[in-house]
Amino acid sequence: MTITLVILFVTATLFIWGKLRSDVVALIALLGLTVTEILTPAEAIAGFSNPIVLMLAGLFIISGAISQTGLARTLSTKLLQTAGKSEIKLFTLTMILAAGLGSFMSNAGTAALLLPIVFSMTREADVSARRFLMPMAFSSSMGGMMTLIGTPPILIVNNVLIEKGYSGLGFFTVFPIGFILLIVGLFFLWNSSKILKKDEKKRSSGFGKAKSPTELMREYQLADNLFRIKMNPASTIIGLKLKELNITQKYNVSILEIRTQSQGTGAFLKSIQHKLAEADTVLGGDDIIYVTGNFTDVERFASENNLTLMDTTQAEINKKIAAFTMKFDDIGIAEAVVLSSSKLVNKPVKESGFRNRYNVNILGIKRKSEYLLNKVQNEKIQAGDSLLIQGAWTHIDELDNEESDLIVVGKPSEEATKVTLEHKATTAAILLFAMVLAILFKLLTPVVAISLAALLMILLGCFRNVETAYNTIRWQTVIFFAAMIPMATAMDKTGTFNLISEMVLNSIGEFGPYAVLASFYFGALVLTMFISNATSVILFAPIAIQTAQDMNISPYPFLFAVATASVMCLASPYASPPNSIVMSPGGYSFKDYMMVGLPLQLIYMIVMVLALPLIYPF
Repeated sequence: MTITLVILFVTATLFIWGKLRSDVVALIALLGLTVTEILTPAEAIAGFSNPIVLMLAGLFIISGAISQTGLARTLSTKLLQTAGKSEIKLFTLTMILAAGLGSFMSNAGTAALLLPIVFSMTREADVSARRFLMPMAFSSSMGGMMTLIGTPPILIVNNVLIEKGYSGLGFFTVFPIGFILLIVGLFFLWNSSKILKKDEKKRSSGFGKAKSPTELMREYQLADNLFRIKMNPASTIIGLKLKELNITQKYNVSILEIRTQSQGTGAFLKSIQHKLAEADTVLGGDDIIYVTGNFTDVERFASENNLTLMDTTQAEINKKIAAFTMKFDDIGIAEAVVLSSSKLVNKPVKESGFRNRYNVNILGIKRKSEYLLNKVQNEKIQAGDSLLIQGAWTHIDELDNEESDLIVVGKPSEEATKVTLEHKATTAAILLFAMVLAILFKLLTPVVAISLAALLMILLGCFRNVETAYNTIRWQTVIFFAAMIPMATAMDKTGTFNLISEMVLNSIGEFGPYAVLASFYFGALVLTMFISNATSVILFAPIAIQTAQDMNISPYPFLFAVATASVMCLASPYASPPNSIVMSPGGYSFKDYMMVGLPLQLIYMIVMVLALPLIYPF
């Protein structure tokens, strides 16, 4: 037992010190327990097969899919826009939205997603963003206390209950806790957050200056000359390759993209394929092609080839551009600067070889303050030119890695991950709903339902590729949990839990279960100020359940107190990821968190000590 306590103390000290990553500290502790033979090798690696670890990985993928498909962003923007310029409506909807998303997504992902949206909405409403960001971060943590999958501490509590022979938690078992947290937080923060507006200065949101594909389209004015043309089965160009048609030379029109709707019915089978216009591309009778050029040239191309111009006037295209503008799911655009030493200098665009070598097109050229978009194929490249290139994201990335004659601005692979797969939002929503139903009605165990939903989101295209899905997993968190779970095994084997439980009962037990409940809440709250909330629950949950057994009462109130206290640690910017995420953009200081978060923490403690036994009796 002494060795276990020493290792536990050293581990906690390293967590507080903060110079080593949490997963590294957890692995050091795990090796220490193994080397001292407190744990067998099999017990030491058991954490890596624990259901919590598998569920965490799956939940990261699901959260990533919700974000990658634009589902959360679309819902968030539409909901917040309903508030208009009413500050109280915007504040209320922001907190409700953050809590709602936080109950299904990671709280860090929720805060990161809502950060730019809240900035935009508050700017339009001409209200203080500082007043909104911190409550939004707090609310994302409140949402984690509403569902089984909302936050890791609840998963840990569920796992401890099952291991000790108790009934596991239902999907919405903890919803009353989260609802109380949200209501209390909403009323308190609406008043207390006013102090955050004092001495406010104009601040940048801190976002990067990299140009998105949409910004490049606007800059090069592609949107002003973008038209849709519907292919007709009777057209004379059906079945011909683009290189045989010589459209660019003959009509001064460039084909940017070809869209074909795949056959099938239902949300899973029906989709739209986006294809790059390549030399060997054959046009089909049901295709819609997106072209750029002067309206008169586009109209002549459509008329002479028996095609249907879907946008009949220049005014119409400007009015409706937002409804059908280019999608960048698979095919993207980027900017590349030509070096002075480049072999491309003085070569016409059509002789650059980009299409043959990298399968990308050059759509336009920016030369000083001039934008060249017409007859680009015949334009000679000059040193310092910025080329607007189009192609599959992987091909643009390949050009960036292999071409020494130019520099691609930004990182195409990173830009690709920022582009949402909006046509898969329905698929993600259906899978998420099905997963919730499967857990709610106990059709599948949580670990199976979550793993299956994550796998289907990958297979059904909610990510650009498998690597993108894997990149959404926070491996540091997964490894941390896998390495820390055996710590509880070691404390159980050596009798540490019994010792601490006896100490709690001897010192506080005589005052009754409410006093013990308050002590667990306060202990978890203080500990989480210095170490992660997951670590607090891993250490406190087994002690809480042992104490409840010794008192011959239900362990549920004790466990929920520990989980709530650890999740709702609000007095520090470093206690939870959402608090850290909004600190810099909001221009907050440590004092701001203390002034707003600390009083709310104390209120929560009083409310929860009184409410938990009423909802989940001893």
